[in-house]
Parts: sequence; structure tokens; C-alpha cells
Amino acid sequence: MCGNNMSVPLLDEAVTVSGTEKETAAVIFLHGLGDTGHGWADSMTSIRLPYVKYICPHASHIPVTLNMKMMMPAWFDLMGLNPEATEDESGIKKAAEDIKTIIEHEIKNGIPPHRIILGGFSQGGALSLYTALTCQHQLAGVVALSCWLPLHRSFPEASTGHKNLPILQCHGEADAMIPLEFGGLTAVKLRHIVNPQMITFKTFPKLPHSSSPEEMAAVKEFIEKYLPRI
Repeated sequence: MCGNNMSVPLLDEAVTVSGTEKETAAVIFLHGLGDTGHGWADSMTSIRLPYVKYICPHASHIPVTLNMKMMMPAWFDLMGLNPEATEDESGIKKAAEDIKTIIEHEIKNGIPPHRIILGGFSQGGALSLYTALTCQHQLAGVVALSCWLPLHRSFPEASTGHKNLPILQCHGEADAMIPLEFGGLTAVKLRHIVNPQMITFKTFPKLPHSSSPEEMAAVKEFIEKYLPRI
């Protein structure tokens, strides 16, 4: 990566898939609970565009209430996986600020916000939604896989008001961890925050709490649409 990462801790260890041409756009993708950026860097490589830089940071190890306070990579604490569960408000907001620091770093290094897509899977997807909706910059789009909107009761008031933010939501119809119903409720909520026509909600039959080649093809199509070659 160009520039100095010393002031951006998440970039120190992030997995970065560099472009094979001049980098004119960036995708920042956040892994799920207990995971790292490595697997998603491989997934991004499989759909890479030559002019796009893919950044897959790692979450810090913290005790997670949902998993009996076990230490594991997590963007914020989780108390439960349902819309009524108590949420780690301070942790969510701090994590969002950490991701915004990566966004600011990319902007300072020459990639404007309208050429940056933020995405993630599960907890990472949840954080990507919250971060993009509260970011001062309107990004090129959000990829939200198998996830939900954190602190949903604070919206639309918490949003910075970027009504034309494109959002691709994908969810497996056989997801037992974060049921499809929660994804549907999130889509309904998002339509009250951004223009409804900016929301694409795709579901995948028989897909559990994971990704698939069909889903990654949809992600690639979204990235190509909103980060075209310039």
C-alpha cells in the first residue's frame, strides 16, 4: 500500500490484494465473528478487477458474551443474534470509527469516497452497513452479506443522510444463525433510510450461513456496476 499506515492500526496487519493496474478504486471487506481477513481476501481475489485494491482487515480479539466470554476476533461484542437483543453500542460506534479511519486513509492516498465500496459478511456486514450509513462521505456502495443493521432503532436519525447509497444485501435462505427473516427486516428498515430503489436484496436457496459462487458473482456484478473502469 502507498502512504504511511502507522496511524491506521487496522491497516498494519490487513490483507491487501493489490490491483494489477493503476488502482483507481478500493473495496474494504470485513470478516465475520471468529474469522480473519485471509479467507475473504481469497474470495475477493477470485472476483478481482485489475484496477481495484481489496483491503481485508482483521478484527481484534475480544471477549464475546454470546460465546461465553471466549476471546475471539470480533468487531464488537455480541449479546444475542435477534432484533431485540441488547447491543454493544459503544463497541459498535468505536469499530465504525476505526473503519472510517481506513476510508480516510484511502481518500488521502488518492481514492475518492465515490470510488470506495465497503462490505462484509455477518458481523462484518453489519458493521459495514452501520459505518456507511453514518459516514460523512457518500461511498460508492455497500455489500452486506448474511447480516443485520446494528443499533437499528437509532435510524433514520443516526444516518448522515446520503439517500442515494447503493446497497447489495444477500442472504442464504437456509441460514440458521442469522435467519432470512432478520435480513428481510433489515431490508425494510434500510428502505426508510435510503431511497428504496438503491436497495437490492438477493436470497439464495439452500445457502446456510456462508457464501457461494452464485453470491460472489452477484457481488462482482455490483462492484463492476458501481466501480467501473475509468
